[in-house]
Amino acid sequence: MEKDKEDFQLAMIERYSDMVYRLAYSLVKQKFDADDIHQEVFIRYLRKKPIFQNQENEKAWFLRVTINCCKNHWKSAWMRKITGLGPEDSGTVFELEERDLTVIEAVKKLPEKYRIVVHLFYYEDMSVDDISNTIGVKPSTVRTRLTRARDMLRRRLEER
Repeated sequence: MEKDKEDFQLAMIERYSDMVYRLAYSLVKQKFDADDIHQEVFIRYLRKKPIFQNQENEKAWFLRVTINCCKNHWKSAWMRKITGLGPEDSGTVFELEERDLTVIEAVKKLPEKYRIVVHLFYYEDMSVDDISNTIGVKPSTVRTRLTRARDMLRRRLEER
């Protein structure tokens, strides 16, 4: 019985690991910070042992906890007192074409509320309603944020 429970928990971690890491990295912009947040999300999962009604609730829980961990990261005393070394300290995790890197860098520069909806919509393929439920805002707010984020990205990319 205990072995089945452990197998189930490991399967859950494997299922959501990449999604949690991508979201954490897109929000904190640092590989090592994303690693810490990734680990914290799954520690919380193993401690709380939540029971989900369906797979949508699972995914929403992991996304919400990841977002909250990222917010806590930015509010920490450590983050308020340190500064980066420069462009080289935000190393790229994946090897991508230059055009893709330009888009990713532009997305990273968006304010957090826009970065979250862009990530969930484009990278996690979530619907506006799912994003709305996950982050706790109205669907119209999600659509507005997506529109504004696209406009900001278009302007930044045209400047290059």
